[in-house]
Amino acid sequence: MGTTAPRAIRSWLWFVFGTIVAMTLIGGTTRLTGSGLSMVDWHPLMGALPPIGQAAWLEVFARYQTSPQFELVNHWMTLDDFKKIFFWEYLHRLFGRGIGLVVMGPWLVFLVRRQLRGMLAAKTLMLMVLGGLQGVLGWYMVRSGLVDRPEVSHFRLAAHLLLAFTVAQYTAWLALGVGADKVEVQKASVSTTGLAVALMPLVVLQIVYGAFVAGTRAGLYSSTFPDVNGHYLPGAFVEASGVVSSLLHGVPLIHWTHRFLGWLTLFGLLGLAWKLRREGKSWLRRPAGVLGGLVTLQFLLGVFTVMFSVPTVLAVAHQGVALLLLTSLTWVVHRCLYGGTAAAGTAGSPSR
Repeated sequence: MGTTAPRAIRSWLWFVFGTIVAMTLIGGTTRLTGSGLSMVDWHPLMGALPPIGQAAWLEVFARYQTSPQFELVNHWMTLDDFKKIFFWEYLHRLFGRGIGLVVMGPWLVFLVRRQLRGMLAAKTLMLMVLGGLQGVLGWYMVRSGLVDRPEVSHFRLAAHLLLAFTVAQYTAWLALGVGADKVEVQKASVSTTGLAVALMPLVVLQIVYGAFVAGTRAGLYSSTFPDVNGHYLPGAFVEASGVVSSLLHGVPLIHWTHRFLGWLTLFGLLGLAWKLRREGKSWLRRPAGVLGGLVTLQFLLGVFTVMFSVPTVLAVAHQGVALLLLTSLTWVVHRCLYGGTAAAGTAGSPSR
């Protein structure tokens, strides 16, 4: 097998990754515009076309009018107002189906041409399985806001976001493992590799708390920085229900915790970037620079997002850069473990 097939498969995987990034931005916009509960039905195979004609629109609007969001929040909406929020949720669901086609179509072509085989064929097949699970989890999340309260569970929102980020990392990891044979066999030091791996749970926890902030609207709790409404220590934000309950449900402590984890993430990843450059290996310099730049950008986006009371553009950018930041850390871990221009040899070889 020549080099064309691995290159094509790698390009396909990075394209899939790009669609997941775009989906993350669309999902963030859908949430921030209050559009996520506008479609009260789920038709995973049918319903790709939007309502066509006045009668169809009135029927969809009538179903929405029975939802808690309309009855308790958007009772003032006309049909034209409803169409605006329907657009984002419809685009979100349609784009999700499009990602499924982007994964399944090329996968079948590569398989028929025998350019994709062995473990990599099975591992890329998992992308379709994970995508299907993401759709089911997305509907499970939406259902939580269609029963009594017009708000989705922030736990389900965190699970939905975390699975999306996990699929993106899985895709990136596969892409990093496809291509030409390694040209360098050196690896990063054990201490650097250990630090990179150890920081991964911290970044994941910060992403989870970002979802908690979004789901509880805790970002609006305080617009001061670096203090939180005049306080710095967490004791001021613990509610009568206790520390654990406040960490999981209390808006003030969720807000504070997300900021605190942000500081830890900033210093931790900047320290890792410095340590990567100290390794003196050329193939670690670029990941180190990207990691340091993204964590700095992400921290500043978080600061300005709260200071300007969560404007949609900044908040969506904050979510998108979070995904890119996690991916840059995945890149670093891959480089630390496998060294050089890490790759799996041929497209049919087991991907790392």
